[in-house]
Amino acid sequence: MLMPPDYHMHTPLCRHAVGEPTDYARRAVERGFTEIGFSDHAPMPRDNFDNWRMRADQLDDYVARVEAARRAFPQLTIRLALEVDYLPGQETWIRELAARHPWDYFIGSVHYVSDTWAVDDPQQLGRWKTHDPFEVWTMYFERLTQAAASGLFNIIGHADLPKKFGHRPPRDCTPLYEKFLAAAKRHGCAIELNTAGLRKDCREIYPSETLLRLAFEHGVPITFGSDAHAPEELGLNFAEAIQLARRVGYTRCLRFAGRRAETVLLN
Repeated sequence: MLMPPDYHMHTPLCRHAVGEPTDYARRAVERGFTEIGFSDHAPMPRDNFDNWRMRADQLDDYVARVEAARRAFPQLTIRLALEVDYLPGQETWIRELAARHPWDYFIGSVHYVSDTWAVDDPQQLGRWKTHDPFEVWTMYFERLTQAAASGLFNIIGHADLPKKFGHRPPRDCTPLYEKFLAAAKRHGCAIELNTAGLRKDCREIYPSETLLRLAFEHGVPITFGSDAHAPEELGLNFAEAIQLARRVGYTRCLRFAGRRAETVLLN
């Protein structure tokens, strides 16, 4: 099976991944991929914002490492991208990042539901005990909708991330999903099928089948990502992700170059 591009991979610069881009590229060739993309965690305006992303002065180094992988594996198409955290008020910073290098795409992700709480951070897991899950999901999807509507991103990452540790609200989240997906469609933003969820407590691809069915109904396009933090995770569970996409009706996905999308058949 010809796999769709794996567009979500990290490097040691984010401080919680292993393997150089050349290692990921080698693994991609071994697994029969023809295209991959690196999208490491972008720096924040303050280097001490948290401890799981590259510093601003490492951005050029990141680009150089991806370029080295391109030279080492010319038979493989390697895209250069960033996973950029969306926090309200940081739009100018994101535009500055976008102007620094010839990126192929930006993944917009929401990890923080406030300036201090990243809902997927295991070190902050205890904060869930003092919050109603539906309240957290509402805050999360409000920010995700803002991210989609900002026009700053090509892809939205792991669209139902708050389920990572198994915290799912008992209430119907369809209105939250609908508002987010309408914004994504209106602003030409894809969502990814992120297989890392299968390796987390939730044991489910991001997004859920429920959310993905709504995305298909809204005409929101898709990409695929393993969210690999080690070379052996590249392309993990893509067969399951493709089956999920097909089950809800998708027959095509997107690939990116120079921040422009191309629709391709989902093989």
